[in-house]
Amino acid sequence: MASAAEQLAANINFSALAKAEELKKRIWFTLAALIVYRLGAYIPIPGIDALELSRLVQQQSSGILGWVNGLSGGALGRMAIFALNIMPYISASIIIQLMTTVSPHLEQLKKEGEQGRKKINQYTRYGTVILAALQAYGISVGLEAQGNVVTDPGLFFRLSATITLTGGTVFLMWLGEQITQRGVGNGISLIIFAGIVARLPSAIAQLFELGRTGQLSTFTIIGVIIMVLVVIAFIVFMERAQRRILIQYPKRQQGNKIFQGETSHLPLKLNTAGVIPPIFASSLLLLPITVANFMQGQGPEWLTYVTALLGRGQPLFLFFYAALIIFFAFFYTAIMFDPKEVADNLKKYGGFIPGIRPGEKTAEYIDYVLTRITFVGALYLTVVCLLPEILTSYMRIPFYFGGTSLLIVVSVTMDTVAQIQGHLLAQQYEGLVKKSKLRGKRKR
Repeated sequence: MASAAEQLAANINFSALAKAEELKKRIWFTLAALIVYRLGAYIPIPGIDALELSRLVQQQSSGILGWVNGLSGGALGRMAIFALNIMPYISASIIIQLMTTVSPHLEQLKKEGEQGRKKINQYTRYGTVILAALQAYGISVGLEAQGNVVTDPGLFFRLSATITLTGGTVFLMWLGEQITQRGVGNGISLIIFAGIVARLPSAIAQLFELGRTGQLSTFTIIGVIIMVLVVIAFIVFMERAQRRILIQYPKRQQGNKIFQGETSHLPLKLNTAGVIPPIFASSLLLLPITVANFMQGQGPEWLTYVTALLGRGQPLFLFFYAALIIFFAFFYTAIMFDPKEVADNLKKYGGFIPGIRPGEKTAEYIDYVLTRITFVGALYLTVVCLLPEILTSYMRIPFYFGGTSLLIVVSVTMDTVAQIQGHLLAQQYEGLVKKSKLRGKRKR
């Protein structure tokens, strides 16, 4: 059965889309939702002078503001209704997941299955509203401090900006959930993916413009292109890397039949956490720094000093970014994969790892292997996200060619294509089942 499934998966081609009505509906829904997101990225909040805002964004385009603006698909640079993007939701998710490890109530909800998951999601939504409101208010105050960016500063502008930006984030949160349920792929990741991809054409044009004006040499541009291709190939290789643990099943008897022992594998991905650690790290690190950048020159001296130290490409920024990526790689892997549960399931169905006693010893061995490959995966994420960042920070190359953006684009693309292939595979299985039933009826 496994070999047949692998052979069927290898023969999948996208011409089968013509027959997959359900899949086509999901794809069209996903595209329509992403178009709505992109339209919202061009609707500015009221009370903003577009020219002054454009000048402010241009001045800080090579720093943190340019980075956050890239993740939001340019919405922050236009101060659109989706300027906060989905980052408050991600931050709220991080906080809730961290609290499940220390709060008995949340830990109990996590064990209650579907009902508990719905309750945790509800807490996450409440947290999203609170964080979005705080960040929106901080940005509105920061904009007022930037001279003529706000046409009519005051309480009314702060209130309207806070409500508008918070509402935009809540809408994106809902839109992401709808994409996950009714579309193809992970909705939250696809929203971030769409924002980055939408800015790629202008980034490529900007790169060649720097070459035309002589700010970048031809060899530098060629080097950047080669670096991008190498990083993409490295990401694809590492995302597919697995550590397979051999699993054996003993002989068993069902009725009068005796089934021979079977051999299988337990695949452990090198990067179980996927693209989540860089997104979580960006969410926690970039938005507070953005608010501090808006307040630069208006607050106390220590704030200006800390903001300078946390500037893009600065050692302190790179240190915190690497530390957060490594932390979330281990943290999210621990949430997604429970060695004890896997060991219990293997023991329940008679499976065992050769040379390892079933039960607790098996769980310890799986945890041992998982910890070590996760360490390698965390280092891979750190290198991919930081090495291009170090190189591009001193060469004025657009953010979109950075490792974080490439990792998000490649990983989300691979995940979405895998889901599409899964739908096509399921459809082909359904077709085979229908054909076998028809043949059975004809023989009768």
